[in-house]
Amino acid sequence: MYVSKKKGPKRPQAEETLDAARLELGEDFQDAECLLISEVKVLLEAQYGSKKEDKNLKEVYTKALEYVQKFSRYNNRDTIVEVRALLKPTELEPFECAQLGNLCCSEYEEAKSLIPSIGNKISDDDLDSLLKQMDSLKKYQGP
Repeated sequence: MYVSKKKGPKRPQAEETLDAARLELGEDFQDAECLLISEVKVLLEAQYGSKKEDKNLKEVYTKALEYVQKFSRYNNRDTIVEVRALLKPTELEPFECAQLGNLCCSEYEEAKSLIPSIGNKISDDDLDSLLKQMDSLKKYQGP
């Protein structure tokens, strides 16, 4: 029997089905750190001085900075640290914690609807308490 050693064109692999609702985020996000938009804001603002001189990055950088400034929920580092401290001891995945911190849901039903992967990982009472604590931090944060 003759077996050709010539390799033909590769057959396209079946496209990976991604579903954030089931935490199927793909290989690129397996070991990625999930940040709050507020954390990205702090990082971008810290780098702003060095980036505004580079004309190639200036437009994209400025647009990204404007976006995070608009959608950031927490205004100062102390509040961000406190929110992270609230989320850390939970059984939630880093992606779920970032989603909770970014969305700032007011009720546990809303959180479970918008982040279905939470499912039964946290009780409704514990989730409600967590959301109320995060809301309190957001309301009473300093400038």
